[in-house]
Amino acid sequence: MDAVRVALLREVLAGTEWPTAARGFARTLRSSVVPRGGGLLLVGTEVHEPWHMAAHLVDESTWSGLPQLRPTLVRHRVEPDDPAHLAVGLGRIEAAGRGETLLVVAPERPGAGLLERVHDARRAGATVLALDGGDTEVSGLAHEALTVTDDDEVDLDTVQHLVSAAAGENVAVAARGRRSFRDRLSRLADQLTAPPPSRW
Repeated sequence: MDAVRVALLREVLAGTEWPTAARGFARTLRSSVVPRGGGLLLVGTEVHEPWHMAAHLVDESTWSGLPQLRPTLVRHRVEPDDPAHLAVGLGRIEAAGRGETLLVVAPERPGAGLLERVHDARRAGATVLALDGGDTEVSGLAHEALTVTDDDEVDLDTVQHLVSAAAGENVAVAARGRRSFRDRLSRLADQLTAPPPSRW
């Protein structure tokens, strides 16, 4: 999703908690991977593989100049002929430890096998973050969770867009003291889509 569409989405959701909540979660994600120099693992459930989240984080990694945001997609089923970047199975979570971040995207309750692996990774020192659909066990395993339920104004796919877009924002400002092109474009899009000022 490009900067203009993200700005429009934020405008639609203005007045709700979601833009701020997504930015806060993205800040936590970014701060957990940047100081450690990488090791972002992304896993979904048996039913839902977070392909879009992975693609968006790859884009944000490129645009922001932060290779640490580029995730390793961990899959429940790996076929022998899968390319290397799609051939990382659940065993990778078992090897996770201190200095690594595990992002769990779980619209529904994951199976016990994944929950056990996530629990073990946390005990081994990995930082666990979760975007979840309301399962208390998933959010309970996470150091920080952002929960989206059926009663909310948005769905988990929308929140994934907001989080991934926010993950790459304003990084260059802190690093170089000036705005990156992507940050300037996002700011311009926000200004262009803002309602005109009231004359009253």
